[in-house]
Amino acid sequence: MIKKQDILFFLALAGIFFPFIYFEEAYLFLFDKVNGFNTNFPLITSFIKFAILATMGELLGLRILTGKYLKKDFGIIPRAFVWGILGVAIKIAFVIFYQGTIYFSEKVLGISDASIIMNEALSLNKIIIALLISTFMNLFFAPVFMTFHKITDTHILMNNGGIKAIYTPIKMTEIIVNLNWNVQWNFIIKKTIPLFWIPAQTINFCFPVEYQILNAAILGIVLGVILAISNLKK
Repeated sequence: MIKKQDILFFLALAGIFFPFIYFEEAYLFLFDKVNGFNTNFPLITSFIKFAILATMGELLGLRILTGKYLKKDFGIIPRAFVWGILGVAIKIAFVIFYQGTIYFSEKVLGISDASIIMNEALSLNKIIIALLISTFMNLFFAPVFMTFHKITDTHILMNNGGIKAIYTPIKMTEIIVNLNWNVQWNFIIKKTIPLFWIPAQTINFCFPVEYQILNAAILGIVLGVILAISNLKK
């Protein structure tokens, strides 16, 4: 059943994207102002995008799981901070796997001018390279990323969602030993990576570079829903 809080949440979400979809002047103005900042300070903008959008995804996941967007020990501030840090890590991973896969495609697979192909219109070679980038990143980076994210979630809950979760040392051994590896491995890693994340990031890597981190942050909203489903599977 849709409640007032659902309407407010989706109005806030729509307020972020509506101007760019329906008002070209607003989009061009902000793109001109923000893209320069995005180019010069990519790690800062990645932090901001993920802190906002991915946290909203977790709020949506919490709504699915509990019927509410907030609860006492949820810890929206430490979660937003963690997502910001993870956003920086994702940006770094994007650069490494994007450039590394292009080099691999040219030197090993013999796809000449792979870097040029990725800046051109959609083509079969572009899709192949995007698929390779997504596959390498999701096989080598995503499992570690997803597990660390689960560890930080548990750490925040152990600190009752308080701000102290940001500066309190994480009890890594205790948390890792007690993680629900059945869900973490059999659902989060084995199912969401090949069935969702590799295809989704393949599409993402077909977009121009300046849009990829924003798209990835939007996918963080989807991640919030997936995490909620994984918790329901318990």
